[in-house]
Amino acid sequence: MFIQTEETPNPNTLKFLPGKLVMGAGTIDFRTKEAAKRSPLASKLFDINGVSGVFLGSNFISISKETSIEWSTLIPYIIEGVTIHFSSQTPILNGLLDTKTSPSPFETLDPLSKQIVEILETRVRPAVAQDGGDITFEKFIDGVVYLQMKGACSGCPSSAVTLKNGIENMLRHYVPEVKEVRAITI
Repeated sequence: MFIQTEETPNPNTLKFLPGKLVMGAGTIDFRTKEAAKRSPLASKLFDINGVSGVFLGSNFISISKETSIEWSTLIPYIIEGVTIHFSSQTPILNGLLDTKTSPSPFETLDPLSKQIVEILETRVRPAVAQDGGDITFEKFIDGVVYLQMKGACSGCPSSAVTLKNGIENMLRHYVPEVKEVRAITI
């Protein structure tokens, strides 16, 4: 198995491309070893000293590291862990993601929020995924769009610039009711 690595705008996060489907649809961001118990792959990666975050995308894995650890130390262990995981054919997640029988969140949104989500889905998220991250809509209140940054975008030094100069300007262009874009953390 050949695993490619790509740099991201976040110096503490690298993108690993195993050449196989990782999540297919959706993404999931693990910020703690405890949360990673839902995923055998993420758990294995958190066992590597220095790994501080695991983000699973459609066909990539973004790994965040502690600033005190060098990538040259971590990369061989990460590649070994990913290779062993995919060779074992162990599932990425234990069980299914949480599903609800109520209407999808998109269906319950007001028309402006739906328009914002559509722009994010078609124009922003694909570009952010190229950098090893994701961005999700949380809410739109009083002209302010609240977004959650995930993967390489979480904690990235350039994420504030991306939010203000890129995403905010784009949303304000297409949806004049948007006054500001803010990142939220969980």
